[in-house]
Amino acid sequence: MGSYVHTLVERSRKAQEILATYDQDKTDEIVKMFAKVVFDHAEPLAKLAVEESRMGVYEDKILKNKGKSRIIWNAMKGRKSVGIIGRDEEAGIIEMAKPMGIIAAATPCTNPVVTPMCNAMFAIKCQNTIIIAPHPRGRKCAAAVADLYYKELDRMGVPRDIFLVMEEPSVELTTELMAACDAVIATGGMAMVKSAYSSGKPSYGVGPGNVQGLIDEGINYKDAAGRMIASRIFDNGIICSGTQSIIAPEKDYEEIMKEFEDQGAFVIDDPNVTSKLAEVVFPGGTISKHVVGQSVQTIAGMAGISIPVDRKVIVVKPETYGSGIVWSKEKMCPIMAAYSYKTWEEAVLIAYQNLLVEGEGHSADIQSDNRAHIEYAGVKLPVSRVMVNQTSSSMAGGAFANSLNPTTTLGCGSWGNNAISENLFFTHLMNKSRIVLVKKNWKQPSDEEIFS
Repeated sequence: MGSYVHTLVERSRKAQEILATYDQDKTDEIVKMFAKVVFDHAEPLAKLAVEESRMGVYEDKILKNKGKSRIIWNAMKGRKSVGIIGRDEEAGIIEMAKPMGIIAAATPCTNPVVTPMCNAMFAIKCQNTIIIAPHPRGRKCAAAVADLYYKELDRMGVPRDIFLVMEEPSVELTTELMAACDAVIATGGMAMVKSAYSSGKPSYGVGPGNVQGLIDEGINYKDAAGRMIASRIFDNGIICSGTQSIIAPEKDYEEIMKEFEDQGAFVIDDPNVTSKLAEVVFPGGTISKHVVGQSVQTIAGMAGISIPVDRKVIVVKPETYGSGIVWSKEKMCPIMAAYSYKTWEEAVLIAYQNLLVEGEGHSADIQSDNRAHIEYAGVKLPVSRVMVNQTSSSMAGGAFANSLNPTTTLGCGSWGNNAISENLFFTHLMNKSRIVLVKKNWKQPSDEEIFS
């Protein structure tokens, strides 16, 4: 192990030994502070994130900093994570939570503030220390968060080293760090996630998004369009749970497209213009880093397309769906692909085929009041979350209006090469010991009863 990584790990290990002596109240006090600091400094941290990453929307990043700090702490407060956390007298099981140790967390430039905050809150809640390995375009943000935390930790008499940040992150150093820690959270590109799973340590990763948006017949089209546009344009489309497509019923297709236009969509009908745009967004078939997190005006300008200043999202109409079409992929900018279907089964098939291209295991966005249709899609689609009548980008990571665990790390199951098919939460970062007592009044059933 290189001396730099070795020193970080040694410092973290000593701090973790002290952290593990705290009671639940003191531990929770630190976790709450981690959230409140980001909440209180939402504006300057959002400004720094836009400047450093050169992507996203300042106002949306403020909302994200406030929203995530608020909801994550709210979901965690009052929850036990130290010592005895549960007793089931009937089953004769007593559960105790114990720390994993040091968590290595690789964090992305798309979420350079809330992902370090969230992962740190989950880690500290279970008395683990954390070392953040930020994306190079997110290191100033991680350092700024650390400085704010250190002021408060000093005031509380808590060792600063419970939260460490790699100052000059690189792929090599991050890989080394992951192998040296006790568990890994990798939120970012697939190369980083793969590296985490190759570290030899228990790892939680994410998969690429490509959220398919299905509109059912008879839903309120105005409301559906509003939610889907909001989902697509939030932070200029860099959120992995942002809606990527509009799969709409053929019989109402024109009405629905008109609704999207009325709410700020720039719909491209000309195949020549669509293919010109494709060359800019997907040069050589891979998304261009120059369009990620940029506004529709910037992207249209790069393609020589003139677009009104009031347009919020570009809608293209690919000739077909599924493999071999670049528009079937994830578009990390405010662009959506529109398709029409004759039957609900066909709508689900379009979504399914696009997910096979990219985004298996992530999420789907369904705008429907038909429970049978919703459940059909839920059974058929290879996704971990089916968001119904919600704004997927801001709600798939948990919201006050739903019961998903609030998080910045959305597991995508084996489809997305991930260990979990749910939202990462603090409960994933604890070891559990179980005291096993003999069950009261236990009785072994007869062989006849067992095999009846």
